[in-house]
Amino acid sequence: MKWLVCVLMLIMLFVADLKGHDGKERGRAVDVGVQVGMLRPGPLNMITDVQGVKVGHVTRIEGEHIRTGVTAILPHGGNLFQHKVPAAIYCFNSFGKMAGSLQVEELGNIETPIILTNTLNVGTAINAVVAYMLRQKGNEGVRSVNALVGETNDGFLNDIRGQHVTAADVVGAIESAKTGVVEEGSVGAGTGTTSFGWKSGIGTSSRMTRPIDGNTYTVGVLVQSNFGRMLYINRKPFAREPEEQKINREEDGSAMIIIATDAPLSDRNLGRMAKRSFMGMGRTTSFMSNSSGDFAIAFSTAYTIPHTDDGHILDIPALLSNHEMNTLFQAVEEATQEAIYNALFMAEGMTGHNGNRAEAIPLDKVKELIKQ
Repeated sequence: MKWLVCVLMLIMLFVADLKGHDGKERGRAVDVGVQVGMLRPGPLNMITDVQGVKVGHVTRIEGEHIRTGVTAILPHGGNLFQHKVPAAIYCFNSFGKMAGSLQVEELGNIETPIILTNTLNVGTAINAVVAYMLRQKGNEGVRSVNALVGETNDGFLNDIRGQHVTAADVVGAIESAKTGVVEEGSVGAGTGTTSFGWKSGIGTSSRMTRPIDGNTYTVGVLVQSNFGRMLYINRKPFAREPEEQKINREEDGSAMIIIATDAPLSDRNLGRMAKRSFMGMGRTTSFMSNSSGDFAIAFSTAYTIPHTDDGHILDIPALLSNHEMNTLFQAVEEATQEAIYNALFMAEGMTGHNGNRAEAIPLDKVKELIKQ
């Protein structure tokens, strides 16, 4: 009899995990029947399908006013300053703060974890990342660190003026980063974000490329989704009821798109991939607004760039040519689109600062739209 009780308790816990705090069942895009594109997802359908990539969150939900957090993305688990990765950044619209972007554009590499947080805590995150990197073994003589920090504004649900994110939160996100399953929805830097007038957050997805000279590569995307306008799901507009329009809001907002791949690419072609990610974002909405800060960061794990300058030629693998980029472009477009849906579908409804409320998108209505 005891074993039966244990089984029932496990089933109840499993069902509870599928539901948000408001009791509404959540699910990823594939769970509700939304199929994006033609390429095959990776095993987890997450950015961590790219081997070695780690993601960590620190979520701050406290009292009635704090709804914020930090998300850290690590291209690999070693010393990133000593073993940098090739990278590029593309800015679609500059109404935002992307600390560290100029050096990445100039040198074509990343030397710290990528940090996402809220707009008014970018400075805190920079200081925390610099201090963290200086403490790493092997960095004792380092006198310059280019911290890479992006943001979106969570001030609708979060007391953003209180600047509640701390250096300990940033370091906590870095040190908790792991491979495997990535938590999505209202977590980390997506704790207080909204999209299309609904509660949103962090979402991720991945795609496997078509074979290139017998090799199949992985493209993984993670988004911090916080932008508005009309929602489109696979080219169909998702219309809200009049009562839903009253209790939700459409915010100009912003989006941060992080792209990882194991394909051996130059920083120039990584920049071309970053640019194409906004094709995927564009397929989810009606137009891109004036006050949206939209940035994409793309990096490759295929090789590293040593910090030590010993005068030798870099030992890097043969890079894919421009003619092989089409399948990578398709992969990043599809993964970005689905990651945005996952951020939206996995988020729970939330009440926050000043009693503001963002509802979770009703997935039963999404299913109805897909069936049409």
